[in-house]
Amino acid sequence: MKLYVISGLGADFKVLEKITFPKELEVVFLDWLMPEIKEDFYEYVQRMADRIDDSEPFALLGYSFGGIIVQEIDKIKSAEKIVIMGSIKSDKEKSRFIKFGEISKIPRFLPEIMFNVKSAAVYSVARNIVDPKNPNLMKYFTVRDAHFLKWSIEKVSAWKFDENPKVIQILGSRDIVFPIKYSKPDYVVENGTHLFPATKPKQVSKILNEIFK
Repeated sequence: MKLYVISGLGADFKVLEKITFPKELEVVFLDWLMPEIKEDFYEYVQRMADRIDDSEPFALLGYSFGGIIVQEIDKIKSAEKIVIMGSIKSDKEKSRFIKFGEISKIPRFLPEIMFNVKSAAVYSVARNIVDPKNPNLMKYFTVRDAHFLKWSIEKVSAWKFDENPKVIQILGSRDIVFPIKYSKPDYVVENGTHLFPATKPKQVSKILNEIFK
């Protein structure tokens, strides 16, 4: 069975490269597409889904923002299993920080220049939220288009979704982006920050083998 995988916001597959996926699966990584100017979120999801072959059974795995995308893809092309890592199952699991962004709509009004990852301020904020002790944080985040980053943060803030019982959720116990206290995950990676797929690959590999055995 094919497992279609989507990485996190702005991240390529270096975040997931240390994970050992079950041998029975054919892993297909779906790169991020660049959103078109004023593109509707669901039009974007449709474009991502267009690359999935649903003529045979398949599964979906998404990390962080990728977890949100795979849940939306399942509405279009139904998967056998949906696994999300470092992500949320519904808008009810948003942190207070993200909910504030949703209510205030602040992300919509921020200029794109603020999302330039060359900015020291942006790097500092990202590091403190994602993994404060990881000096190599930015090597995982290679999709650095300011329009894409601003668009994605807007969509995370505005996302509305009812929990899908098919979804299997894996969270890090020390995740600040999506704090575990707002969710009831199926699996917990102990001492895992939001970057746990890269920093705790053995734990993640073991969990994935359990899920897909």
